[in-house]
Amino acid sequence: MYPWLVFPHLLGLFGFLLAHGASSSAAFALRRERNLERVRALLELSANSYGVMYGALLVLLVSGIWAGVLGQWWGRAWIWVSVFLLIVILGAMGVLGSRTYGYVRKAAGLPYFEGMKQQPGAEPASADEINTLLAKGNPVLLTLIGYGGLAVIAWLMMFKPF
Repeated sequence: MYPWLVFPHLLGLFGFLLAHGASSSAAFALRRERNLERVRALLELSANSYGVMYGALLVLLVSGIWAGVLGQWWGRAWIWVSVFLLIVILGAMGVLGSRTYGYVRKAAGLPYFEGMKQQPGAEPASADEINTLLAKGNPVLLTLIGYGGLAVIAWLMMFKPF
């Protein structure tokens, strides 16, 4: 049964990475984009990937937890370190990515989230304000956190060092 849980775990990972690639690509493109309509299009492209991204993340988590139970890994430290790293990665991405680009969405006049509640878009801010917010985005740092963190988790899962 264990390999049958590893399979959806990997499919969930592939789906997550594929969908998240849209947000990553948009973040890199936003570094140099200053045309409001193009900024809005890139932000919408990124937001449109969230449904698949979070659905795949759910498949990844459920199958991973279930595989951990069947493999009797929960008594080993490597799985707890992996879970902790995933939480840290998600938190860092939320603070450094989602929050930053959420402010840009608001400034660009797009619907945005305040807490857990979606707010309607309003009149766009000035080009200078939008440019200032875009300059705060750091897709290289986000990529290092996401890719580096997932690389460590993959290493822990493959080699189960402790």
